[in-house]
Parts: sequence; C-alpha cells; structure tokens
Amino acid sequence: MAVWTGAAVVASGADTATRQSERGPLILKPDAVRNYVRSFNGKDHTHFGQAISNEEAADWMADNVPLFECPDKEIEAIYHFRWWTFRKHIKQTPDGFVVTEFLPKVSWSGKHNTISCPAGHHFREGRWIRDPKYLDDYAVFWFRKGGSPRSYSFWAADAVYQRAMARGDFALAVDLLPDLVANYEAWEKSRLEPDGLFWQVDDRDGMEVSIGGNGHRGEGKRATINSYMYGDALAIAAIAERAGKPQIVKEYRGKAERIKRLVLAKLWDDEAKFFKVLPRGEQAGLVDVRELHGFTPWYFNLPDKGKGFEIAWKQLMDPKGFYAPFGPTVAEQRHPGFKISYTGHECQWNGPSWPFATTVTLTALANVLNNYPQQAITARDYFDTLKIYAKSHRLKRDDGTIVPWIDENLNPHTGDWISRSRLKVWKDGTWDPGKGGVERGKDYNHSTFCDLIITGLVGLRPRADDVVEVNPLVPADIWDWFCLDQLSYHGRTLTILWDKTGTKYGKGKGLRVFADGVEIAVAAKLTRVTAPLPN
Repeated sequence: MAVWTGAAVVASGADTATRQSERGPLILKPDAVRNYVRSFNGKDHTHFGQAISNEEAADWMADNVPLFECPDKEIEAIYHFRWWTFRKHIKQTPDGFVVTEFLPKVSWSGKHNTISCPAGHHFREGRWIRDPKYLDDYAVFWFRKGGSPRSYSFWAADAVYQRAMARGDFALAVDLLPDLVANYEAWEKSRLEPDGLFWQVDDRDGMEVSIGGNGHRGEGKRATINSYMYGDALAIAAIAERAGKPQIVKEYRGKAERIKRLVLAKLWDDEAKFFKVLPRGEQAGLVDVRELHGFTPWYFNLPDKGKGFEIAWKQLMDPKGFYAPFGPTVAEQRHPGFKISYTGHECQWNGPSWPFATTVTLTALANVLNNYPQQAITARDYFDTLKIYAKSHRLKRDDGTIVPWIDENLNPHTGDWISRSRLKVWKDGTWDPGKGGVERGKDYNHSTFCDLIITGLVGLRPRADDVVEVNPLVPADIWDWFCLDQLSYHGRTLTILWDKTGTKYGKGKGLRVFADGVEIAVAAKLTRVTAPLPN
C-alpha cells in the first residue's frame, strides 16, 4: 500500500527500491562538471535561474546527475551543457516543483508557465536526477495541482512509467493510476474517431505549419497522437498489473492492440514505405509527404517485427529525405512543399530541424537497433545523427565567439536558430517582449540529449525487473574508451565503462558494469550484457 503525501511516497514495509545509494562515483571525479559549469556560467549573458541558481549549479550537478566522459569533447561538453540548462527549468512553486519549457513567461503556457507539449521529454531526461522530489512533484502537478495535460499531445502515462522503471520504484505510478486512466478517457472523448484512430491538429502536436496538415483544416489521424495513446495504454496496463487491477490490464492491452492494428493498416503508406497523416473524412487518403514524425511509432515499439516496416529508416540518412548537416529535417527535402522560411510564422515544421523531433527520432532509432532484426539502418547512423545533433548546439555571437546553445528551430543547412533570428529583428534589432520576452528560446527545454547518451549511446536499457541491461550503440571502431558513472538506477549507483586496452581506467579490458562498486557484468567487446543487481 502506498499513499501520496504531497512530497514523497510512503510505502509500507522495507522498500529498498526507493532508497538511493549514497555511494559516490567509482571512476570519475566531479572536477569536469565544475569546470564545465564555470565555463557555461561565464558565457551566460542572461544569468536566469529558477529553483537552482547558476552559482549552485556545479554542486547540484555533482550531487544529482550521472558523470560522463568520452574522447569526443563536443559530445561530452553538450552532455554537461544540457544538464546545466535542464537545471534552469526546475521551478519551485506553491504546488511543488515543476519543469518549464521556456524561461520567460509565454502567453500560451498554463499554470506556473508549464506546457504539456515537451513534458514527456522532461520525464525521460529528468528521470536520471538522483533526488526524486523534482519529478515526483511534477508528476502530481499535471493531474492534481492544476496542470493542463491535454493542452498539447503528451504521452503522460508512458512518461510516468518510464521514469518508474529507471528508479525501480512504482509506488507513485500506482498512486497516479486513476488519474492516468481518467486522462486517457478524456482523450478518447475529445479526439477518438469512429474508426478507432485518434486525430490531432498539427499545432496541438507542437508541429505547426506542417506540410501534412496545417491548422484545423488539416486535422488528421497522425502517427504522433496514435503512438502516444498506444504507449499510454501499454503503460497503464503495466501499472495496473502492479496495482492488482486485472480488468484494467485487460482493457488497456486491448486498447493498445486495436490502435496498433489500425496504425499499421491505415497510416502506413506501402508505396512510400512510411507512416503518414490520414486527414479526417471518409474519403480522405494519406498525405503525399514523408515527415519526420513518421518515425514516432518506434518510440513505443509499435510496429511488428519482421514485417518490413523498418525500411522507412532508410530515409533518415538520405539527403533527399531527412539528412542535413544540421538536421534531420522535419519534412523530406524532395517534397515541393519543403522550405526554410524567414517569413510568416517563426515556428514552422515544414523543413527546419527541431530538437523535439530529433529526440523522438533518436529514441525510436535506439529501440530499432535494440529490438528489431533489420538491415535498413546501423549503430553508426545513430552515432552520426547524434553527432550532428551535438554539433547543432552552438551559436555564433555578433563578436564571432561560438558558445553552447539550445533554442527552438534550426536552419538544417546553416545551423542558424531561425525563430531567434526572426524574433530579434521584429523590433528594429531588439527583442520584442510581446513575443515572449528577451531571448525567448534561450536554453529551450523542448527535447532530450542526456537520455540519448545514457540509454542509446552508452546503452542502459531501463527494465521493470532488477536486471541491468546494457547495449552500447557506440560503433566498435569509434572510441577506445568512455565512462558513465554515478548513475542512479533501482536504488543503486551504476558505473558503465568501456576500456579497449585496459589502461584508461585500470579495471581491465572491455565493457564493464558495476553496481555500488561491485562488478556485475563484463564483455570483451561492445555488445549487449545483462546481469541481476546484487542483493
């Protein structure tokens, strides 16, 4: 029995899964964290912090986030930069901690400047923070403290469940089960079509001005909302199983199966070999464009294995598809509607690169490489796309200096942050407060990066049981070493390292996994390993 008290979950009996190990890092020291934070602070011209100030950032990160080093210093720096920016968005309110998307107040946000559109990404990224209070409060806020979880598409139940798997603690997820069911039923009332698929407006997916369906005239049955509802149905079933609610388990597994069947039957274009938008209306046919959100079904492992759907992934690395030097693009570049525009709406999803969509794509790709036998795409493609994503985290200032940066949408050919350039010139070269304040998109929290390193590149695959599974996606000939340390997982502290020669870390050659300093798995090469957590 677990009872939500407003600040913590109190579980009866000895609940060792909720007790975080106090053991520090095995290999890495926090010196690098402090050096990175000192550099980021020195380049931060806005000095905007919420619950955790710039001055507190180094200590907070040293205590709360996994430490990481690798030979690629650009990837390593952006890993630290993204924790530094995520920390800025943790906001203390009378309703507990929340996580924001924008730092300045924006008119389209809800209570406490929250927006549900990126909240699924907030949970995926933030689940690796050692102190649970931030996301505990944030989860409760959405359903009991005035949040608006259906203002935008939001895979809420999956987010809560994925976070529970990382922690090995399902008490809060079980406590929120009635709220998650009620949220799902509300989506059914507002967005479920008679044919069994959900529909959404591109803007409410956070994807306005898209080629496949722009605005209310473009209302459509999209791979996004249907994949989110599929993932939520499976998550509700999994949580209900832990809660001892077999009827809910049966009902929501059935819902998931129906959505899956309809997505594969109605949203897959067998000629284009891609998932597409199906506009509302009895006579409507699939739109004529491939858009990056067509990869969303794999974020939830929706497509059947062995049926050939993975051929869609060939488009990711195709220069006529989505590949670009600062991509991937959100629409295929061969389509006549593809454009990079500096007029009209500043946030267009008809060509630019969006970190939100890049995050979904890379998370989905990690699932493909882990779970699907296929020949369409490789771990090197994952690495190359992640490398491009890391490279995009930059801004060239007027004085010519280049600084780490995350903002809204990118020109996929030049790396220019489009909305930032647009907003800056709307008022004779100065920022317009009416459009969201000074530097609206600076340190924008609309995507993940650290989670892609942890669960993709380094390869920790979160599980509901007490088994550690690691499958690095680092190509064998790329790096001779890397280390992820101080990773809080199921109440333990994990260290995952690769040392090709054994001389870098002095723990022996190969891939090695430690739990609270005890080696639990080893392999001579970069490959999948599993091991139970020690008692």
